[in-house]
Amino acid sequence: MALPKNHTVKPAIPLQYPKILHQRREQLAEMISKDGTYLPKSLLHADLDRGFLDFVRDTLGITTEGKVVPVVDILITTQNWEQFVETWDFQNIDKNVEPPFVTTIRIPEVKYGNNPAVMYNIPNRRMFYYMEVPTWDGNRHGADIYKIPQPVPVDIKYTVAIVCNRMREINAFNKKVMETFASRQAYQNINGHYIPIINDNISDESVLDLEKRKYYIQKYDFTMMGFLIDEDEFEVYPALSRTLQIFEVDQTPVKRPKRKAVPNEPPRLTLSYEVGITSQEYFFEYTCNVNEFQNNNVSSYQVFINDDFYGTDVAVIQINTGDVFRVEVTPTDNTKPCNISFNQTLI
Repeated sequence: MALPKNHTVKPAIPLQYPKILHQRREQLAEMISKDGTYLPKSLLHADLDRGFLDFVRDTLGITTEGKVVPVVDILITTQNWEQFVETWDFQNIDKNVEPPFVTTIRIPEVKYGNNPAVMYNIPNRRMFYYMEVPTWDGNRHGADIYKIPQPVPVDIKYTVAIVCNRMREINAFNKKVMETFASRQAYQNINGHYIPIINDNISDESVLDLEKRKYYIQKYDFTMMGFLIDEDEFEVYPALSRTLQIFEVDQTPVKRPKRKAVPNEPPRLTLSYEVGITSQEYFFEYTCNVNEFQNNNVSSYQVFINDDFYGTDVAVIQINTGDVFRVEVTPTDNTKPCNISFNQTLI
C-alpha cells in the first residue's frame, strides 16, 4: 500500500461545521425565499443552461501544473462543434483559446422529461394550492392563497468535451467526472431548485494521425433531468380577512330588582270581601294548581284568568306564571262580609 507523500496524515479541522437537520432546513428555506417572495423561482431553458455551465465550471473544473484549465463559458451546438473539429478555428468559439480547454455542447432537442419528482398525469395545466401567507394591511388580518401550476419535466442533453494535447489533462478530467458521478447522479442548485444530472456515456474523438497535429478530444454525455416552471403563471388571491370591531358600552352597574324566590310550600290563598265588594284579584309569580279549601258566606263564585272566564265553582284551577287570578263571589247574606280560601300545589 502506498504511503502519502508527507508520510503523516493530519485531520483537517473545519472552522465552520456544515449545518444539519433543522438548521439545514432553515438554510434551504432562506435560500429559496431570499428575494422576499413566498413563491419558488422560475426555471426556464435559459436558467437550466446557465446552471449546467456553472456546474461544469465549478464542479468539473480541473487544474494541471498549477494552472486552471479554462472552461468556455458559452454553449455551442452540434453543428458548431463539427465545424470546429473540421477547421480548428477558435475564432468561432471564444477569443482564440488554446488547448487545453473544456467546452459544453447543447443538444437542441428538448424532450418530455423523466424526473420522477414532477411526473404526474394531471391534464389541462391546473393550478394547485402552494401555501397560505398571512397578511396585515394596518387594520385587518387576512391571508393570501398562492397557487402554481404543475411543473413540466424536461430532459436536456449536454456534451462536455475536453480538448488537450497531453494525456494528463484527460486523466485529471476523467477522474473528476468519475468521482462526481460515483453515485450515478449529481445535483446542481438552480434558482433554489436541486436538479439531478446523469452521466450517460463517454466517447473519444482524438486525432492521432501522424501527418497532422496530435490532440485529444474526449466527450462526456450528460442528461439534466430538469423541469419548467414560469412565475408569470402563478396566481395570488385573497382568501379571508378578519375585521376587528370595537364597541363602547356604559360600564355603570345596573341595579336589577331581586327575583322573588318561589316558596317550597305556598301558603293558603285567602280572598276577603267587605260588604258591597264582590271581586278580588291576585297575581301569580309561579305555576300551580288551585282548589277551594273553604268559604264563609259565599253561595257561589266565578273564576277569571287574565280577564277570561274560566268557570263557576271550579274544583281545580290551573295557574301559569304571570297570570292574574280574579274571583267574583255571590254572598249568601249581602249585609255581612265574606271570604274564600284556596289551597296551592306547585307544578
